[in-house]
Amino acid sequence: MAVLPIRITGESVLHSEAAEVTEFDDELRTLVDDMFDTMREAPGVGLAGPQVGVPLRLFVYNWTDDDGILWRGVAINPELWISPTPVGEADDDEDSEGCLSVPGERFPLIRAQRAILRAVDLDQNPFEIEAEGWLARIFQHEFDHLNGILYVDRLEEQYDKPVAKAIKKHGWGVPGLSWLPGEDHLED
Repeated sequence: MAVLPIRITGESVLHSEAAEVTEFDDELRTLVDDMFDTMREAPGVGLAGPQVGVPLRLFVYNWTDDDGILWRGVAINPELWISPTPVGEADDDEDSEGCLSVPGERFPLIRAQRAILRAVDLDQNPFEIEAEGWLARIFQHEFDHLNGILYVDRLEEQYDKPVAKAIKKHGWGVPGLSWLPGEDHLED
């Protein structure tokens, strides 16, 4: 398999709605395998098609919860329902979120505590996962990518300047930028 370049904020594929997957073939299987390799090498807990330059509605996830249960799979043409988002101020530690398309940066973001993910797998078998806590956060984050939304787009207004400063400092926010996990060393 192969590790794919991850697109950085400013690339149009990250800021546009992705198209439905219509071809379930060997090319799709290879893409999913490559996405798992890329996510592992990054490292990350989720990776969406647009992040690797593929404007299709799919994402992979790989995360082990506090009970030692491994949540690993691919969600193709997903639908997501979420509980109401709690009201209040995001906690710098508990709500800290990052993104492989805004590499090395973390900001607090309040997300819904529960989510229901419905999608199909590579064999077009439908499935449903009721998620809570961090897994619900992962699903919301990756689902947003399919709609052209980065987590930094959802931050409270007080983080607008720090985000803009980080993007400017790194020279991001323009088309054509990516990084290759395992080869590129990114500043934290």
